[in-house]
Amino acid sequence: MKRIKVSGATAVYHCIARIVGGEIVLGDEEKERFRKLMWQLAEFSEIEIITYCLMGNHVHLLVRAPSSVSLSDAELCRRVVTYYGRREPWVQLLDQEFRRTGVINPQLRKRLLARMGDVSVFMRTLKQRFSRWYNRRNKRFGTLWAERFKSLLVEDHSESLRTVAMYIDLNPVRAGLVDDPKDYRFCGHAEAVVGNKKIRRNTVAMCEGNNWRSARGEYRSVMMVYAADEDRGDRRSISRNQLLRVLEKGGDLDRPEVLRLRLRHLTDGVVLGSREFVEEVFAEFRDRFGCRREQGAKPIRMGRGIGELHTVRDLKKSTVS
Repeated sequence: MKRIKVSGATAVYHCIARIVGGEIVLGDEEKERFRKLMWQLAEFSEIEIITYCLMGNHVHLLVRAPSSVSLSDAELCRRVVTYYGRREPWVQLLDQEFRRTGVINPQLRKRLLARMGDVSVFMRTLKQRFSRWYNRRNKRFGTLWAERFKSLLVEDHSESLRTVAMYIDLNPVRAGLVDDPKDYRFCGHAEAVVGNKKIRRNTVAMCEGNNWRSARGEYRSVMMVYAADEDRGDRRSISRNQLLRVLEKGGDLDRPEVLRLRLRHLTDGVVLGSREFVEEVFAEFRDRFGCRREQGAKPIRMGRGIGELHTVRDLKKSTVS
């Protein structure tokens, strides 16, 4: 299906990009480089990073794209110089011209703004810049990323955002790399714990508390409640068979237990949010779905705290993978 991307309105996306062949190529140095490029590009392009997680063979980003980008010529010039650097000849010319006239050429301004605020441009540029660095460093050539990035449109509401954010932050725990997300250097929660104000603000907005201290406790308490799984080779805190047995008996799972699993809804659901939000998106992109489809919202029936959310794809036959 062609990517569902909102235009003319602020929108949140869960983006996933995978390394070709599933190879584990992202070590600490590579992750640090990717993280640096990600924040630089986000600052330049007006894309907001809500949280993220960098794994050995794939990356997760939860980002907010603005409805439009409107910058003064002075701010636009500053961002171009900061992001591209003064070594670039065209950047030198732009900076000199702005200092001389106080304005940026309208056509150049239009082209620069076209690179901002668009999630597709953001992800494509980020992957390309990292690939060039990685290939130079390792004296290789060719494709590094497996395919175009996958994206899930997420309702910009605390319930939906918190659900996806926790899923992302818990990636290194599910992989058995750490027992606590705060100990994994390359995820948004760890950055927030050590002082990243941007991610802290988003965490507070997702929780009931009105400051970081209270929001941190709420967010972490939900994440850290999980059932022990003796089979660490299964790479989950709760085994799939155990989950299915509970579901067959009609039992509920708490949100933390469910989020510790790899829920396909949070990567393959296309759109995630309340029934009203999903129906609105379905109506706007009606031509993307079969003519016999009567409604868009499909409930996620996965226990307490998650039953209120819906996706546009019905994944009930294989909810957990």
